[in-house]
Amino acid sequence: MHNRFNLTGKTAIVTGAGKGIGRALAVGLAEAGAQVAVVARTASDLDTLVAEIEQKGGKALPIAADLTEQGASEHIVEETLRELGGLHILINNAGMNIRTKALEVTEEEWDRVTDLDLKGTFFMAQAAGKVMCEQRYGRIVNIASVGGLVALRTGVAYGASKGGVIHMTKVLALEWSKFNVTVNAIAPWYFRTALTEKLLNDPAYYNEIISRTPAERVGELEDLIGPAIFLSSDAAAYVSGQTLAVDGGMSIYGF
Repeated sequence: MHNRFNLTGKTAIVTGAGKGIGRALAVGLAEAGAQVAVVARTASDLDTLVAEIEQKGGKALPIAADLTEQGASEHIVEETLRELGGLHILINNAGMNIRTKALEVTEEEWDRVTDLDLKGTFFMAQAAGKVMCEQRYGRIVNIASVGGLVALRTGVAYGASKGGVIHMTKVLALEWSKFNVTVNAIAPWYFRTALTEKLLNDPAYYNEIISRTPAERVGELEDLIGPAIFLSSDAAAYVSGQTLAVDGGMSIYGF
């Protein structure tokens, strides 16, 4: 029986791949058979990732780029096509958060978050989408957040950006599905990464998170790999415009 989750022969781009979620998804896609262009602002963050993928028999192309810079998305796509010979999957993961109360958010903070999380995500999708629509095949997975589905404290710019990503996902799916290009999103809750480690090491903060999570645990990075492979694969050929919450049930929590 054909394994519809096998990504052999496919080429993927993973942005924000230097650390955390992006790094885990890059390794996961490579293990599923894809060759992967891994993108991060800091080139040194990609060295060990490429070595890990290659040690496991995969192929990876490091690309240092800042998605907030004009022309960066086109450069990433062009480099991927030139060096890897194709483009079938985009994991649009690059993002950031600045935890500031709404009354204290500055214009500079707002712009930093939205320029990467929303604007950068769109133009990366657009650059990849041009190739995918022309070849009539593609899988785009935008990494959103449960912060785009429900309100979270001290994250107004982040929540607005991720809510925008979720709605943008629907619009792109509406326009591009006729070209056999699916566009979906994953909305994670708290996962153990270098960025969340300090927060989760605070017992009071951790206990509040767990109290609002039916699964009674935070996510491990491996919990995101299966959903990402599914949405990147032929198994999800008839799934588009959807947001999959990978959150231990947090977004359905009720009192």
